[in-house]
Amino acid sequence: MQLLVYILIYPILWIISILPFPIFYLLSDFVYFITYYIIGYRKKVVRANIKLALPHLSEAERLKIEKKFYSHMCDMFLEMIKTISISQKEIEKRFTFSNMEVYYDLEKKNKSIALMCAHYASYEWVVSMNYHIHCKGIGIYKKLANPYFDKLVKRIRSKFKAELITTKETIPTIADNHKNNVLSLYGFASDQSPKPNSAYHWAPFMGHIVPVHTGAEMLAKRFDMNVIFLRTKKIKRGYYQASFEVLSEDVKSVPNYEITDKFLKLVEEQIYEAPEFYLWTHKRWKHTKEKAQ
Repeated sequence: MQLLVYILIYPILWIISILPFPIFYLLSDFVYFITYYIIGYRKKVVRANIKLALPHLSEAERLKIEKKFYSHMCDMFLEMIKTISISQKEIEKRFTFSNMEVYYDLEKKNKSIALMCAHYASYEWVVSMNYHIHCKGIGIYKKLANPYFDKLVKRIRSKFKAELITTKETIPTIADNHKNNVLSLYGFASDQSPKPNSAYHWAPFMGHIVPVHTGAEMLAKRFDMNVIFLRTKKIKRGYYQASFEVLSEDVKSVPNYEITDKFLKLVEEQIYEAPEFYLWTHKRWKHTKEKAQ
């Protein structure tokens, strides 16, 4: 059954991926209309999240953000499909890096690097960074239920010189690379919510105390990696620019959770600057100290 689903859907994805960009974004507009006005995909979750995170805004202002978010989300979803056929030249034109020298300085330290980023703007096209780096690029992801689509995602990423590992493979892979002195860049999307019973740390995020993922910081300390933050901006439709900020070059000297807290503050800055580009569909504030009390 899973193979049949793949066989039926893949040709559609391929056709979408080769559409010229003007037609491609007209399709995105149509998908937005269906998703927002007809299906109302996770609209209650999105609306509740925006209200929790941005209570100082009026209802009209939050509604405007909500609609812009859905439009962006549809763009991003289709841009994920576009990676099936997009060329290196095209993606390097559309996803640029403003200060690669900051990253290159870290590469010279002869240590692996933990890159922390958020589900913000185009986190899928960050994979194009692998065209610019000299060490091994590894992304950590949640394995897809359909093995055929899972293989497709891995195949797409390999085109960008990236290796994907599941969350369960993360520690063994980092440990093995560390033992064999394989310098690597590990990508962590660390802004989503862990289960409360598995959280080691709770921290303020958008005005609420929530459980947070600390894996990037803890693994950086365990394997003596430098830590860098990737900030992404949407310049205009289909165009993004990323920049880097060093979080630590001496992780073992930093008090526990300080790097994670700093990361969250930087994510907050992104959201306040342009909230429509954050991934509001996830239940990020499902667990808060207020609800636990």
